[in-house]
Amino acid sequence: MPVIEQSQYDFPSIMNRNRHFSTIYAAMIKRFPTPEYEREKLELIDGDFINIDFLINDPKKAVILCHGLEGDSRRTYNNSCADYFQNKGFSVFAWNNRTCGGEMNRLPRLYHHGAVDDLDAVVQNVLQRGFEEVYMIGYSMGGVQLLNYFGWLKMDERIKAGVCISAPTHIATSAEVLKQGFNKVYLKNFTIDIVKKLKYKAEQFPDFINKDQIDKISSFDEVDQYFTAPLHGFASREEYYQRVSPEFSLQNITTPVLIINALDDPFLGERCYPKTIVQDSSYVYLETPKYGGHCAFPLRNSVHSYAETRAYEFFNSSSDYQYFT
Repeated sequence: MPVIEQSQYDFPSIMNRNRHFSTIYAAMIKRFPTPEYEREKLELIDGDFINIDFLINDPKKAVILCHGLEGDSRRTYNNSCADYFQNKGFSVFAWNNRTCGGEMNRLPRLYHHGAVDDLDAVVQNVLQRGFEEVYMIGYSMGGVQLLNYFGWLKMDERIKAGVCISAPTHIATSAEVLKQGFNKVYLKNFTIDIVKKLKYKAEQFPDFINKDQIDKISSFDEVDQYFTAPLHGFASREEYYQRVSPEFSLQNITTPVLIINALDDPFLGERCYPKTIVQDSSYVYLETPKYGGHCAFPLRNSVHSYAETRAYEFFNSSSDYQYFT
């Protein structure tokens, strides 16, 4: 029964017990310097590319960081996490989904929650460098990509464990929650950024992307129905949500993975806390702190977050399952 009933994250400051304050501070106000990365342009088999930022420390042990929706390798949460694991001796690889990281990709394809082929290209690149232990951390959409990767593909034995932070394991529920109350502010910010990219793509590929439909976007309903689904081979928005929601593949995971989803996360719906499914798994662990917001989890008197320290702890103990239950 790998549901962690008592989270160690119990005592954030009074201000950080407000879900929106924690979320907005972590995303918009907090700053963390970008590590001194090297960057590699990784060519993909379909003729496109993605960019990977990396730091080499331990030649045998690496962590791969997966960013969230409309994020990139150099978002504050990624910078903080990279710094934490670099200080622990890990080599760090922070990758950018197509269209992310400051350089537009070549093809009409964008990115989505089920883009495990691109994530696998990153993983194979890291493994080919000779690393013997590879760990993975995903934030929000990146956490969904990680869970789908673990649930859909057979894992190389060198991939030891993963941690997913603020991961919407049921996409349709999360999309609905973002239409409610103050959450509309987050939705608006996402759609503004997505619309900019779609307009750019419409100029590049007018035969693939209908400019008139871009003006109809008011939520993820339109984004996913008009663009995400058809551009990536899904019959409809509903099929897309069904196929890329990790809720439906968690039972297939056989590599230790920890999901840390705060109960006050404004991005997560009720089906994003899959306790019933996790209780029947020997590999998927679910921790649901009362507080933490979305990709926040601030700690008192620390520049790093609870999510980073907890990920490191999980990686060090992932072979000892009883420790977590």
